[in-house]
Amino acid sequence: MSPAPGLLVAAPRSGSGKTTVTLALMRALRRRGVALRGAKCGPDYIDPAFHEAATGAPSLNLDSFAMPDALLDACAGLSARDAELVVAEGSMGLHDGIVAGEGRTGANADIAARYGWPVLLVLDVSGAAQSAAAVALGCAIYDSRIGIAGVILNKVASPRHRRLVEAGLSQVGLPVLGAFPREAGLVLPERHLGLVQAGETADLHARLDRLADLAEANLDLDAILAAAGGRSPAAAENLPRPPAQRIAVARDAAFSFLYPHMLAGWRGAGAEIVPFSPLADEAPPNGCDACWLPGGYPELHAGRLAGAHGFLDGLRAFARTRPVHGECGGYMVLGESLEDADGVTHPMAGLLPVATSYRRRKLHLGYRVAHLVADGLLGTAGTRLVGHEFHYASELTPSPEADLALARVTDAEGVPLGLAGHRRGRVTGSFFHLIAGTADA
Repeated sequence: MSPAPGLLVAAPRSGSGKTTVTLALMRALRRRGVALRGAKCGPDYIDPAFHEAATGAPSLNLDSFAMPDALLDACAGLSARDAELVVAEGSMGLHDGIVAGEGRTGANADIAARYGWPVLLVLDVSGAAQSAAAVALGCAIYDSRIGIAGVILNKVASPRHRRLVEAGLSQVGLPVLGAFPREAGLVLPERHLGLVQAGETADLHARLDRLADLAEANLDLDAILAAAGGRSPAAAENLPRPPAQRIAVARDAAFSFLYPHMLAGWRGAGAEIVPFSPLADEAPPNGCDACWLPGGYPELHAGRLAGAHGFLDGLRAFARTRPVHGECGGYMVLGESLEDADGVTHPMAGLLPVATSYRRRKLHLGYRVAHLVADGLLGTAGTRLVGHEFHYASELTPSPEADLALARVTDAEGVPLGLAGHRRGRVTGSFFHLIAGTADA
């Protein structure tokens, strides 16, 4: 099969309804029998799981800042494998990214330009009429590398409201390919890091089917299919290498944030992923060579994790002879203690000298470029890693000294952020989620 064409669902800003439109479109096209795959622009680990539920196929991240070209193309190629169409969902606004060279900003527009995917622009028109056309026009002409295939209106109040908005858009030559009414029942449940995870969303498939009904009634699906264009690259073997041959990976409602391209790379290189559930009081299996605790929501399950003695004792025993790494939530569980939202402090594994608190909330958000201080599971000393932080928990303990730190870190623009994460013995952890390392290029 030749590489599939694609479409990028984007918007001028966050909160415009990209995810609602994307899931509705995906589910409706799947009903039609279209073999489609999803993708997510930027560092998001919740939306891809919703894409998979809507399409029946895995969805990968595409990140023009964090991923070297070879890795980015490998992820795009894998996204298009065995597909007739790729539907990518943007993050934030269409042109939002960091200050960097062309094509390396992390913005949705970089992905549309690189693969020639036309943009479906979602416009939240609540509180606007003809003025919405000025916003759409700005998105269309801001970056000459991309093309807007058409506009999908969201939160339309009435037929008259739609006519006014369309009148403005017709003046700037942008076709309307559909319009969703203002309807609160379409909202998916949310929590502090975004949507409630797909696996925890009650009646998820009924919600997706309702979105598909909405798409069939309100979107011009034929025109949207006809608008697809560009080409994804052929899949290549440039995905992340596994840290070990048999990897115990925590997987349940408290540990679920692991980028799909990481798992795909590990499996593709022949590694075996062995899931286990800390919430079910399962220890990392003894036959594994390494243990990985992904991010997630341990702050919502701190009491249960503190009482999971089989898990905690097994994790401590595992760490005496084999490497263990924790990302974000996993890092918190590897620490001495975790304070929940009610101010109750729960003992954790005690494998790293860090105490964390979800009660003392502060948003930590952004790309992280890290250089490892010492050899470990993630690489040798000096290895460059790129990741992303998105959490509200804070560290109560002081920043680590060099003899205990995991890495020296900057933000995406090179501003030094000091030493971050911890390491002790075979155990390492940090608040940033790994996206790419030197070897992934």
